[in-house]
Amino acid sequence: MNYSLNLRSLFRPTVSIVTVTLLSGLSLVGCNSNQPTVKTAPATPQIQNSVTPSNNTSSATLKNLQAAYNGESNAHARYLAFSQKATDEGYLQVAALFQAAADAEAIHAANHGAVIRKLGATPEAKIETPTVKSTAENLQEAIKGESYERDTMYPQFIEQARAEGNQDAVVTFTYAIDAEKQHANLYTQAKDNLNDWQEAKITFYVCPECGYTTNTLGFTNCPDCNTAENLFLSVA
Repeated sequence: MNYSLNLRSLFRPTVSIVTVTLLSGLSLVGCNSNQPTVKTAPATPQIQNSVTPSNNTSSATLKNLQAAYNGESNAHARYLAFSQKATDEGYLQVAALFQAAADAEAIHAANHGAVIRKLGATPEAKIETPTVKSTAENLQEAIKGESYERDTMYPQFIEQARAEGNQDAVVTFTYAIDAEKQHANLYTQAKDNLNDWQEAKITFYVCPECGYTTNTLGFTNCPDCNTAENLFLSVA
């Protein structure tokens, strides 16, 4: 699924700025020598957005964008905390998965924020302290959250955005829903094979443009947004 809208100049500078903010400012866990390592993509030149913001600041789509921005920002913080817990319990492969998903959620938040700004509003998120349980319970909670976004939240948001003719919102919501499908599948694999997910043997890859998440690189460009595979973030 490949979207060829003029959103790359809109999203790319915001992704690099907001992702850094989320990865540092929203982090609720401390540094740990066993924490999965992240290979970041090369810095991207900032491109000024010359699009005139819309005055439609009271639309349902804007409210949905704000809700999604808040949700993805909190998911980022929650998955970082879950990653730390998995490390503490010796599930290093699960820790890497949660770290990769946290990176993807930060990218989704950045993309949502870019569209919010285009509509003339300011992205807002209230970061709540995550409830952290056992790794098995955290995986179940993550599956529940991703399934809700995949099956209920984002489909409704996409339908509303289409009804209002906001194609930018359709694209950022579609990027997110595609990644949430992948996250739910990976979390389910981890939950069903938890004992095999102690040693980190798998590398996860995250598209820095749309958050597409995979453990297999069998393509030249991202299936969702066409970003070059060699720019993908890697978490192992």
